[in-house]
Parts: sequence; C-alpha cells; structure tokens
Amino acid sequence: MFIYRCNLPAIYATLQTMITPLRHRWQGPGGAAEVLTLAFPLILNSSAHTIQMFVDSVFLARHSQAEMAAAVQAGLAMFAICSFFLGTVQYVNTFVAQYTGANRHQRVGPAVWQGIFFSLASGLLILGLIPTAEPFFRWVGHDPVHRQNEIIYFRIICFSAAPMLLSSSVAGFFTGRSKMWIVMAVNCGGTIVNLVLDYCWIYGHWIFPEWGIAGAAWATVASHCFTAAVFFALFLRAKYRRPFATLSGRRLSGDLLGRLLRFGAPNGVQFMLDMLAFNLFLILIGRMDKHALEATTIAFRINLLAFLPMIGLGIAVTTLVGQALGRNQPGLAQRTTWSAFCLTISYMSLVALGYWIVPDLFLLPFAGQNPPEDFTRLAGIVTNLLRFIGFYCLFDTGNIIFAAALKGAGDTRFVMLVAVVLSWLIMVLPTFLAVRFGWGLYAAWSFATVYVCVLSLVYLSRFLHGKWKSMRVIEIHPLAATSTPPAMPTTEADTP
Repeated sequence: MFIYRCNLPAIYATLQTMITPLRHRWQGPGGAAEVLTLAFPLILNSSAHTIQMFVDSVFLARHSQAEMAAAVQAGLAMFAICSFFLGTVQYVNTFVAQYTGANRHQRVGPAVWQGIFFSLASGLLILGLIPTAEPFFRWVGHDPVHRQNEIIYFRIICFSAAPMLLSSSVAGFFTGRSKMWIVMAVNCGGTIVNLVLDYCWIYGHWIFPEWGIAGAAWATVASHCFTAAVFFALFLRAKYRRPFATLSGRRLSGDLLGRLLRFGAPNGVQFMLDMLAFNLFLILIGRMDKHALEATTIAFRINLLAFLPMIGLGIAVTTLVGQALGRNQPGLAQRTTWSAFCLTISYMSLVALGYWIVPDLFLLPFAGQNPPEDFTRLAGIVTNLLRFIGFYCLFDTGNIIFAAALKGAGDTRFVMLVAVVLSWLIMVLPTFLAVRFGWGLYAAWSFATVYVCVLSLVYLSRFLHGKWKSMRVIEIHPLAATSTPPAMPTTEADTP
C-alpha cells in the first residue's frame, strides 16, 4: 500500500502527459469538438441517406434478388452520368464558405443562383439520355433478366436528375454557412418519403399496385422532388433576401458562373470519372459470373455503412477550410483537417473490426428469398470481400478528409488528375486483364484495394506540401487587405 501511494503522483503525471495532447486536439478553434459539432448533423444526414440506400436494397432483395442487382447497376450508371454535374454544383458550398469567411454575404445569393441555373440546364440534358438506355445496357452484356430491369430503372431515374442537382445547389447555401441542421432535417424528410413510397410501390401495399423495381425508381424521383421544393422554399425566405441577396441575386453572371465552372468542373470531372471507373469495375465483375456480380453488389452496399457517414465529415472539412481561408487563416484550416482525420480514422477502425470479426451481422438483411444453399455460397464470397473493404476503408480516411481540404481551398484540378489517372491505371485496366485472363474475383478486388490505398497517400502528400494554403476561389476584394472580418461570421439563427 505504501508503494502504491508513493507512486500515485507519478501515475497522475503520466496520465496528464497522455491526456494533454488529446485535450489539445479536442478543444479550441479547429479542434475535434468544433469539427464534430459542425459535422454531426451532416453525419446524421449521410447516415440517413445510407439507411435509405440500404433499405432500398433490402426491399428490392426481398422482392427479387435480380431486381436489387439491376437497380444497383442502373443506379450507378445514372449516378456516374450525373456525377459531373453533381460535383460541379456541390462546389457552390466552397464559394459560399469563402464568401462567408470573408464577410461578403451579398455575394452568397448570386453564387447559389449560378448553381441553380446550371442544375436546371443539366437536368434537361440528362432527360435526353432516356432513349439510350436500351442500347447501352445491351452493350453492358448482362443476362436478359438483368438487362430489362436495368433499362426500366434507368429510364425512370433520369427524371430525378434535375431535382437532385437543384437540391445540392441550394443546400450549399446552408452548408457553406455552417447551418447543417437545416440540411439534415430536409434530407431526412426526403428519406422518409422515399422509404414510405418504397414500401407502397415495390410491394403494392395499401391502395397501390405492385410495381417492383419501377416502384423503387419512382420513389427515388419523388423524394428528390420533395427535398428540392423544400430547400428552394427555405432559400427564398424573407429573412435571407436582403442580407444574402437570395432573390435580387437571381441573375446569370458570366464571371461568377465562369469561376464556378473553373473550380467546380474539375471536381465534377473527378467525381464522374471516379464513378465511371467503379461502374466499369462492376460491369467487368458482372462478366465473370452471376455470383461474383451479386456478391460485389452486396459488398459495395455494406461498404456504404462505413463510407457515406464520413462524407458528412468531408463536407464539414471543406466548409471549415473554405471559411478559414476566406479569413486568411491557413493554420486554422490545417488544424481543422487533422482534427477531422483523427475522428474519421477512429470510426473507420471500428467499422473495419466489425467487417473482420462479425461479417455475418452485415449479411443478415440480404438473405432475401434466396434458397439457403445459394445464399450460403454468396455469403462466403461476400465475407472474403469484406476483408478487402476492412483494410482499404482505413486508407479511405485520407481520400475523404485530405481531398475535402484540398477542395475547400480550390485545388480541384490536382484532385481530379490524380483520381482519374490512378483509377484507370491501377484499378480499371488491371481488372480488365483479370477478367480477360481469368485471374478471378479476388485478383480484381486486390487491384481496387491498391488503388484506394495509393490515392490516399498521394492526397496526404499534396496536403503536407502546403500549396493549397495560398489558393482561393473567390475574387480578390479591394478591402480584403485592410478589413478584418469577424472570427466567425454570424447571422440571425436559422431554423427550418
């Protein structure tokens, strides 16, 4: 007892030495507490979207496993097409963040309107792709049942493009000003609409007919229309019109639209080609055999549980980095990024352990109506794929956080070039060779894993180099050098 008491001061000092760095990382501007406070509603929002996609898959899997696989393939094809436009309009968030950080609120509304104009034009363009569905999916080469379901889903989901893009544009008005709870509330409302209509239109409950995969597609369209209408109504509220020019700024500005395209288009190209690469990866896997395609589809759906919630942290990093650089505080932007990295790697580590230790837990919702022997074989393949995912999701932390910080500064061209070159050289082309020469499913997944890991290390290197600290997406203001904006620009409280 005497020895124990004598060592208490030493033990206390050791604990203090260990806790002090953690307290420093947690507290203060740019600390993990500030990042988590801002990101928490976005994490809930991403989680709600994850739940929506997960439940969509479960609903369709219980109606038809073939419909579930077809919806994933057609949905990825549609998202790959929309991703350029979506990545471009999502960059409205960075413009709003930097204008907010620079205390130039009157430029916020006009920036959002450029995204709105771009969204409407893009949505009309995507509707023109409806006639191309049949020849495209014939080229993909899946079996006739899959192909017909893919065509049905794709043709309907094209109608969701315009409202989805409009929602993303106007949501940037709120996320760029750190008003994340509004975005969460609206998107959660859209998720509820989607899930209720899925239940009614897939199975034919209550007064509705049984539409199957078509019902799932129309439910998605309806939910996007709901969120677009609510976001636009909130954006035009009287309380925002004067301070942010949300109504008076409804003019097409060549200069502002040009800068949105200059910085946002590389973000869109990177998003599109990244999605295209993974879409081609899935198409190539589908040419191996039916079980390889269905197992990969389920594994990707499960991976969303790890990936999508962290997208909320990525948006928070982009916002906080943009605001800090708008106030000319690159040191704060750097600290914010590392705080977000610590939070994300902690979450990803827990998810990876789950994939490795209890993979069966993640497979339960996908049992569907398959014969037990078929699902047992499928589950064995998915379990092995989850080992790949558990490893590369740790590196995906860097892809989410460091890429988000670079985008918040305006370093979108580098992010685009690296993602495009590496995805095709390390993942797509080697996977084609794996299919061509019969190397097998796990060889293809090895290439995908290496791609994610290498990409993360390249983004980390770029972040550490520090060139992003001197970048800006907003125009130079004459008073920028002499005025001192507030540490955190504030407006009246936002409520939905």
